[in-house]
Amino acid sequence: MKQWHYHLFAVCLLVAFLLPGPAAAYDQPAGLNLGFTSFLDGAPPAGPGWYFTEYVQFYTADEFPELPTDPDAQLDVWVSLNQIIYQSNQDVLFGGKWGLDVIVPVVYLDADDDVGILADNAGGLGDIYVGPFLQWDPIMGKDGPIFMHRIELQTIWPTGKYDDEKSLNPGSNYFSLNPYWAGTYFLTPQLSMSWRAHYLWNGENDDPFVGFGADDTQAGEAVHANFAVSYEVLPKQLRLGANGYWLKQIASSEVNGDKQGAKEQVLAVGPGALWSFSPHTHLFLNAYFETDTEVRPEGERFILRLVHHFQ
Repeated sequence: MKQWHYHLFAVCLLVAFLLPGPAAAYDQPAGLNLGFTSFLDGAPPAGPGWYFTEYVQFYTADEFPELPTDPDAQLDVWVSLNQIIYQSNQDVLFGGKWGLDVIVPVVYLDADDDVGILADNAGGLGDIYVGPFLQWDPIMGKDGPIFMHRIELQTIWPTGKYDDEKSLNPGSNYFSLNPYWAGTYFLTPQLSMSWRAHYLWNGENDDPFVGFGADDTQAGEAVHANFAVSYEVLPKQLRLGANGYWLKQIASSEVNGDKQGAKEQVLAVGPGALWSFSPHTHLFLNAYFETDTEVRPEGERFILRLVHHFQ
């Protein structure tokens, strides 16, 4: 593969990686949870039942290491995630209660690149997420919860808008497995730390971006995680803290079955807040500033998330 083709392939994969939540690029899944979840992630806020969550994300990048684009290139991405969660009150395994998580994303991509390598497919439906999960009841102490956690077998289906003549697409054109373990630990009743750790496996794209001159591609396996620390400033109403995400590709991507060398990584941190209107309605505000990137764009991400539990 020619050197510039190789760089283009690597960076486009990374663009997808850094668009957490559906919105992205060429061969990595069109949407990964990089920073979409943060505080108190170990359990739904109000126990069993139906939840609706609306996420709005804005991501912007103007640094594209390894990419032969113009110095003024800019990528802006808007993502709307529409999520329905049902958690039952029925134990099925070691006390874990079964549930189902479905996410339908809508993505808008806007790339400004005089060279034409960042060719976007504008807006449209992203890849749909479906994930059965097990949620365990909180482990309680004398002053409240101490630990709560969940596992989910998240799957990503190639339902999104896709055009092989565009390097940036709302959809990925292949299936992915992205299971995770999420938990929250209370150091004190006011101070908590949360995480969501993912493993990512990607299927083969048999209709890749024509600019690669390839018959098929497969993005390498990766691990990624969200992490957050928050403190309850106003009882049952306001939490403030810090949040972040990290991604590391652990296996080489392939083009026509041939392994490629470069692997992506990124680290991002920033401030966040959680405002609870009631035990059933919550608003999250999170900002992330990326650093330590390799073979992928580097930018900033801003997320607003509204969670509502139907009583």
